[in-house]
Amino acid sequence: MSVSLTSLSASPKHAPARRRIIPATLLRRLMVPAAIVALWYGVTAHGYFDAQTMPTPYAVAVSFWQLIVTGQLWPNLLISLQRVALGLLFGGAIGVILALAASLSRFGEDAIDATVQMARTLPHLALIPLMILWFGIGETPKIVLIALGSLFPIYLNLFSAVRGADRKLIEAASTLGLSHAETVFHVILPAAVPGFLVGLRQALGASWISLVVAEQINASSGIGYLVMNARDFLRTDIIFDGLLVYALLGLATDQAVRLLERYLLAWRPSMITAKGI
Repeated sequence: MSVSLTSLSASPKHAPARRRIIPATLLRRLMVPAAIVALWYGVTAHGYFDAQTMPTPYAVAVSFWQLIVTGQLWPNLLISLQRVALGLLFGGAIGVILALAASLSRFGEDAIDATVQMARTLPHLALIPLMILWFGIGETPKIVLIALGSLFPIYLNLFSAVRGADRKLIEAASTLGLSHAETVFHVILPAAVPGFLVGLRQALGASWISLVVAEQINASSGIGYLVMNARDFLRTDIIFDGLLVYALLGLATDQAVRLLERYLLAWRPSMITAKGI
């Protein structure tokens, strides 16, 4: 019995799969935010809250568009990004140096770790009065505050990752005749990259939280400055805009680190499996 080419081409088995207009991953990630916005709209539309206390999503969207059109958003957004970048750069660099010095030698751990652990328990946001006394009310206390917020997550995660390097790999490097420095650069540090990236993600979150507080220190620019002005004029819609910007910036930077993680750790079995999900 012969089968025509037409019937084969029309067979569902051989038909090309239709591409989805919206990826399933994006749909899953939008489910919870969409539900929150719907609940928000339902609460405000039925008058459970006063419009000045809880603005509607439409009012927040309109004020957000006005901030863009009037040119108030972008300069302040760039200032906030610059503060976080500088604070993360200084805090991350210090955290990496201290973590490597403490984790790669017993002497370094004895000299550094106890002091860092004591400093870590201090609430760095409570140091704002001292920051103002020491550094004034300019940009320096803001950057120092962000640096303190980002230092300790990187230190803790990198320290743990270096100390948790696979002993078998270290023994294999020693068997192959690698020196201590070669073992550190070719075995221990590559093995510590996943821990460092986890610390970087946590440090970014702490940086944005520190920025929210830092921009309350007599700021004349930044997203926090917009929020403070909005508070003085009872513009809760602009306050919501500022919170939304902070949240979106936190999400964007976290996603950037996750993309970097996929690139640097593409060889890991977990990453290979995740790509197929």
